[in-house]
Amino acid sequence: MGLMLFMVTTMYTGQQYSLTTLDLVLPDPELVKKIGEATALEVRATGIQYAFAPCIAVCRDPRWGRCYESFSEDYHIVREMTEIIPGLQGDLPANYSKGVPYVAGKNKVAACAKHYVGDGGTHDGINENNTVIDYHGLLSIHMPAYDISIIKGVSTVMVSYSSWNGAKMHANHDLVTGFLKNTLHFRGFVISDWQGIDRITTPPGANYTYSVQAGINAGIDMVMVPYNYTDFINDLTSLVHKNIIPMSRIDDAVRRILLVKFTMGLFENPLADLSLVDQLGKKEHRELAREAVRKSLVLLKNGKSINESLLPLPKKARKILVAGSHADNLGYQCGGWTIEWQGDSGNITVGTTILDAIKSTVDPSTTIIYSENPDASSVKNNDFSHAIVVVGEPPYTETAGDSLNLTLPDPGPSTVQTVCGSVKCVVVVISGRPVVIEPYVPLMDALVAAWLPGSEGQGVADVLFGDYGFSGKLPRTWFKSVDQLPMNVGDKHYDPLFPFGFGLTTKPMVARSSSSAGVGRKDEYWMMSLYLNLLVTWILFRVP
Repeated sequence: MGLMLFMVTTMYTGQQYSLTTLDLVLPDPELVKKIGEATALEVRATGIQYAFAPCIAVCRDPRWGRCYESFSEDYHIVREMTEIIPGLQGDLPANYSKGVPYVAGKNKVAACAKHYVGDGGTHDGINENNTVIDYHGLLSIHMPAYDISIIKGVSTVMVSYSSWNGAKMHANHDLVTGFLKNTLHFRGFVISDWQGIDRITTPPGANYTYSVQAGINAGIDMVMVPYNYTDFINDLTSLVHKNIIPMSRIDDAVRRILLVKFTMGLFENPLADLSLVDQLGKKEHRELAREAVRKSLVLLKNGKSINESLLPLPKKARKILVAGSHADNLGYQCGGWTIEWQGDSGNITVGTTILDAIKSTVDPSTTIIYSENPDASSVKNNDFSHAIVVVGEPPYTETAGDSLNLTLPDPGPSTVQTVCGSVKCVVVVISGRPVVIEPYVPLMDALVAAWLPGSEGQGVADVLFGDYGFSGKLPRTWFKSVDQLPMNVGDKHYDPLFPFGFGLTTKPMVARSSSSAGVGRKDEYWMMSLYLNLLVTWILFRVP
């Protein structure tokens, strides 16, 4: 029997779905499932059959450099958003056995729930660090999304680099074999992270033979060995011959890997389907990404008083200033894991920047002036109708994204102060997480959290100019100061700048002149009051 290789990716697609676009509160599982379906088609079109997604971490501290890979600080939302799994893999047949992996044909991919378990709860949000929490907390906060993922037929689970109460997850037999495989009845395969077993020791690779022994005996079935694979083969073979790793453990791993491959149909259809090439960057997929951007935008402020709403902006205005380092930078919109591991600046892929989206949205008579970091005199002397300032974080991922201060890099803050100090402005923040903005909020007329909107910047302009209303809610708490962190909804000392679930709303506008008053403002406050009352009730009466 010929054994077919897996080809695997972290899911780069023809269009970049925002890495935080899926963080919808209240969540939209149906939309997420559609995104999974489109992504599966595009991944399969490249010849790849296996995607390292979804990340079902529950990010409890935004200082973590992978927080944007998490759907929310709240496990209920993370659990609901696992609906991306049937999008990637297909819907389970009726009466399908729990824990058995399922991939519905050659237009679907094997999914991977990661990183098992507790990676979003590390001390001070430090990547690959130690999650200090009791067993009840681990099971009630970090485990529910794995349980539902297994019920939905997820094919694989990736182990976390992190530790739980000092024990490395890659060597944790009790949680990998005892709980994941035996208690949750997971029958797919468990895969290590990149060089994950190396990091069982400190420093990594200090005792590689021990790392192989500890990782395989813990229950890891497939190991990512990017470099010296001969060392791994030699050590594993020796350990099996000495019965330090029992042959039954190898048999179990092989059985699990083959089960996933058979389920995927790799033995019948091992090669790429060339007919799928037209799925890459397909118009319908870009429209889906654009919809996700619209629904993920969160309006945090709209007017310096209840009667002075700025949004939605009129399409017809004399002159609009667009400023900020992130207004015309596709790489910044997409963030990390885009083309390059850490992402990059500039037009690194095909898409629409927010600046280009604004230009294509406004009335032809409206003049758009773009200046990345204008000086105060040019702002004051140009008599702008209003300004759109787009600032935020640079791309990053993993440890490179860990941040102790979560401040906007220069010249972002100075651009906000210069522009918003002289003209009515809406500030659009491009970031993978909440950042420090409290000192500048009083200057702003409107504030929008756009997260990482990906390649479809037109979705931002759609909502800024009223073709669609704002509807998104915060999937995580927006803090005042990093000194408050970690701070999550339900904590005893909860005093955020904007609470979990916050988000003002606006109504779509067919047309609006530059002198029109705000529409739907009363509705905004009524809906927000209702939502917060429901939220408080849920906090008080939820079952741990």
